Amino acid sequence: MEWEQKEHMVCHGTLMKAMINKNGDDAYFDRLLSYFQSQFLEKIIRMYPIRHSVFFVKTEKNTYIIKGYQTNKRLRLQEAFTATLRKEGFLKTYLFLTPPVKEHLFFEGIYFGCTEYIVPNKTAFSYHLQKNREEGLELLEQFHTVTATFEARYRTLLPRARLIEKWGERSNIFSTNLPFLKYFINEPYLSEILSWANWSLAGMEKNRDYFYNEPFVILHGDVAHHNFLRDAVGNLHLIDFDLISIGPHSYDFLQYSNRILPFIDWSFDRLQGLSKINRLLHDDAFLFALGYPADIFREWNRMIREKSHTDKGKIKHVMDLTIGQYYARKQFIDHLKRKVT
Repeated sequence: MEWEQKEHMVCHGTLMKAMINKNGDDAYFDRLLSYFQSQFLEKIIRMYPIRHSVFFVKTEKNTYIIKGYQTNKRLRLQEAFTATLRKEGFLKTYLFLTPPVKEHLFFEGIYFGCTEYIVPNKTAFSYHLQKNREEGLELLEQFHTVTATFEARYRTLLPRARLIEKWGERSNIFSTNLPFLKYFINEPYLSEILSWANWSLAGMEKNRDYFYNEPFVILHGDVAHHNFLRDAVGNLHLIDFDLISIGPHSYDFLQYSNRILPFIDWSFDRLQGLSKINRLLHDDAFLFALGYPADIFREWNRMIREKSHTDKGKIKHVMDLTIGQYYARKQFIDHLKRKVT
């Protein structure tokens, strides 16, 4: 598992600088470590970055995950939300803790919260396995069932999910980036991909009532595989609620479908084999939404925004999404078009 592997590497001291550089410069890490050491009432014996603004901290008594937030309001919202989840019966996630510190952790404009450390399984969760795909869907539905009972209490605290508007804006940004994209992708591919988006958005707009007539839940908003964590004894947990919002449960299932389709070769039949997805495939609105190339637009827009197109690994990944999977995706979308006509 990722955290376990990283701990092993830190213990041997071989990749510490590479890990720090990936998540921030050495000087920042040294300053942050010094600050934590000055605030913790327990001696810190190991600390390393997991990802941006998330740190593994092991003291002489306990192990913690420390995560940074841009505002104190965001941190308090996360603390309240995970506490409510637990209180209402969803136990398969982390809990925020009150760390043994002299005062609230605040360093260089960032507020830090502390969660329990869930000991990871030796085998990380991924969408490669059918068992994992089904188990992830089951856990996501449990999450929705619980959040449906208290979403009304969070309506003034969380944004309303507006997927059609969000995807429309994403399409506009992608279109604006076309002069740059043409250096990487031939024009016929770009035109076809944009036609998929336009077809999808037009169909979603036509069936807009479908999404607003569903009962609302609190959506997770980021059902990437790394937000499902299997613990040491095999239980699956849902983590990282930074993108929670209010909306119909189908939005999370759309994103989940988009995430797993590359792992099932863009097969409609295999997607239909997942019972919790299958029941949604009878609605035109959901079928139209499945055709939207969310992953392609997300990754290209992000790469251009962050100016990371010189990273060969990132280019390879996004080119595989765009061109490597193009014909399988096209067959899938052609099948969707036949289903709704």
